[in-house]
Amino acid sequence: MQVAAQKIVVLGTGGTIAGTAGDASDNIGYTAGQVGVQQLLEAIPGLAKAAGGGELVTEQIAQVDSKDMDHAIWQRLSERCAVHLADPEVRGIVITHGTDTLEETAWFLRLVLDARKPVVLTCAMRPATALSPDGPQNLLDAMAVATAEGAHGVVAVAAGTVHGAEQVRKVHPYRVDAFDSGESGPLGWVEEGQVRLARDWPAAEPLYPQLPWSRAGEAPPANPASAVDWPRVDIVLSHAAASGRVVDLLAADGVDGLVVAATGNGTVHAALEAALLRAQMAGVAVRVASRCPLGRVLPRPGDALQAETQGLGAVKTRVSLMLHLLAARHRR
Repeated sequence: MQVAAQKIVVLGTGGTIAGTAGDASDNIGYTAGQVGVQQLLEAIPGLAKAAGGGELVTEQIAQVDSKDMDHAIWQRLSERCAVHLADPEVRGIVITHGTDTLEETAWFLRLVLDARKPVVLTCAMRPATALSPDGPQNLLDAMAVATAEGAHGVVAVAAGTVHGAEQVRKVHPYRVDAFDSGESGPLGWVEEGQVRLARDWPAAEPLYPQLPWSRAGEAPPANPASAVDWPRVDIVLSHAAASGRVVDLLAADGVDGLVVAATGNGTVHAALEAALLRAQMAGVAVRVASRCPLGRVLPRPGDALQAETQGLGAVKTRVSLMLHLLAARHRR
C-alpha cells in the first residue's frame, strides 16, 4: 500500500530498550522501562532522516518490563494501532517493546490488526545506559522497515534482521542477536538503512476482524480496560513423570482453555492426557503444541486433542486460542 504522507508513529511500551542501570558496564542488572519513548528518540542522531524526513509522533502506551505484559496493555496497544493505521497521514507504526514477550505481542497484533501499513516492533538486549546499547541501531533499522516501499504487516526488527510475527521467537537469554525465525528463516535484513527481503511481506488482513478494537477508525470503548472479558488460557508442560493434577486444579478453578507443550509430534504423558481429556469433556478448550523448537505437529487420525499445526510454539498457541474463544463470545 502506497501512502503519500510521511508521518511515523512510535508507540512506547517500555522494555530493556528503555532500561537503565547504575553502571554502564552492567547489561543484565538494569531496570527496564525507565526512559520515555520521546527521550529515546531524541537521543538518536539521524532518526528523522531514517524516518524519511517526515514527522515523528510519539505516544507512551505503557512503561513496563515486558515479562509483565498483560491483556490490558495489549488491548490499549491494538486500539491505538488501529486508530493510527486508519489515519491517511500515517505511513507506518514502530513499537518499542521488551524482548521477553515480544513474540507474543507481535502474534497478537498480527491476529487482530488490519495492517495494510507496516507495524514494526523493535527492542534491545542491552539497556539505554550500556556502553554499547543496541536499541538506537534497532530503532534506526525499524524506521527503515517502516518506510520501505510496499511494506505492510506486523514484523519485528532486531540485530539487523526482519522477522515475521508468526515466525519470530526469542532464542537466547542475553546475546544481542537473540531472535530467529525457525525453519522459514528471516523475512529479510536491514543493511545500511536499506531493506533486503528474502521473501514477501506478511499478510496484512486480521484473522479476528470481529473483535471490537480490531476495526480501524472506530472509536474504542469508553472504558477499554474493562471492556473485554478476556478468556483465561493457561499453559501446561508434558514431561517425564508428569501428572494430571495441575490440569484438574486449573479446570476446577474455572480456566477457559489449556495449551499443552507436548513432546515430539504432539505426544502427551498418559496421566496428563487423561486429565486434559477430562477437562475437555468439562468444556475447557484444549490445544496441543510441541516443545520442539523446529517443525510442526502432524495430526494423526483419531487424535482426541486438537493439535496446533502451523508450527506455533505454546505461547503463540495460547494467544491464538484466547482470541478464538474471545471471538466466539462476540459471535453469540
